[in-house]
Amino acid sequence: MNRLLDVLLTTDPVQRVRLAQAGLAMLLMSAGVAAMHYFVAVGVAPFEPVTWWSAGTLLGMAVFFGLIRSGVSRRWAEPSLTVPQILFALASGAVAYTLLGAGRGAVFPVVMVVLMFGMFVVSPRQMRWLSIYAVLLLGSAMAFMTMTQPRQYPLIIEVGHFLLVATMLPAVSLLAGRLSRMRHRARQQRADLAQALARLRENTTRDELTGLINKRHMLTLMSQEHQRCIRSGQSFCLALLDIDRFKPVNEAHGYAVGDAVLTALAQEAQRQVRVSDVLARWGGEEFLLMMSDTRAPLARGGLERLQQRLAALRILHGAAAVGVTVSAGLAEHIAGESLERTLERATAALAEAKAIGPGRAVVAS
Repeated sequence: MNRLLDVLLTTDPVQRVRLAQAGLAMLLMSAGVAAMHYFVAVGVAPFEPVTWWSAGTLLGMAVFFGLIRSGVSRRWAEPSLTVPQILFALASGAVAYTLLGAGRGAVFPVVMVVLMFGMFVVSPRQMRWLSIYAVLLLGSAMAFMTMTQPRQYPLIIEVGHFLLVATMLPAVSLLAGRLSRMRHRARQQRADLAQALARLRENTTRDELTGLINKRHMLTLMSQEHQRCIRSGQSFCLALLDIDRFKPVNEAHGYAVGDAVLTALAQEAQRQVRVSDVLARWGGEEFLLMMSDTRAPLARGGLERLQQRLAALRILHGAAAVGVTVSAGLAEHIAGESLERTLERATAALAEAKAIGPGRAVVAS
């Protein structure tokens, strides 16, 4: 059964919805065809015209289904072809009205269902035009039959039918407009909620000033990398970076310049590191760089190049042009070592680099 559904409706979820909608429309029209032949059986409607009407109606709906199933409809603005299907069904209903004679009142609920079918898909403006189209179409059918068959379609009865149609069908369009506005509000609320959740996730994982991931999220990523390396046997390196003499920058130029330095260094460092590396603000003027699948000699070369790029950077803020250097302590994770121990060795290496002088990098033993 599932395989048959996949053949009929495809496995594309969007296409399945469109085809399911088209299939439901076909079932609705098939029920209308069955009702028409009931009226033929009881002698109300003529056999041959109803047979031709049935064939045309079912063939038309099958064509719509085929256009959607083949993917041809994707070239058009409305791939579901909802409006064309409604236009066709309403025209088919108007023709049925001319064939049913005494049973023509059965067309009205079918027309209402056809319009209601579009309430959940088409826009309020489209529904207004569809209701006007339906009123004019059925009104024309009533006028034509009154002129050609006045005994079977007496004027006084057709006027009453037209007043009913002209009242009820626009009411459907008004309900559709209200439903559409409710759908729009619901979509907007979902979009607003999604944005709020995205901002919340961003705030819980990102440092507000630099835009880098924060310490809390970095610890999670480091733990994941640690577990991955345990399984794969590969190694990774941690580099702790600290801006040299950052306190005098704040004292000489103000905290606004200090914040600009932190932001500029973070952005430049993020541009220089590999895509697979992860850079985080560790706290204050410290940053932590995690380099996956990397041994210490290769990591040191990349770290020194990064230090050179950061040392060449000049941060402009008002009249101030500030340049700083960065010291770094690098530690390669040793198999069987805890993450905390690797961090301790990187911290010790940073302290040693700071003691030697600004802009130095030391690899932990």
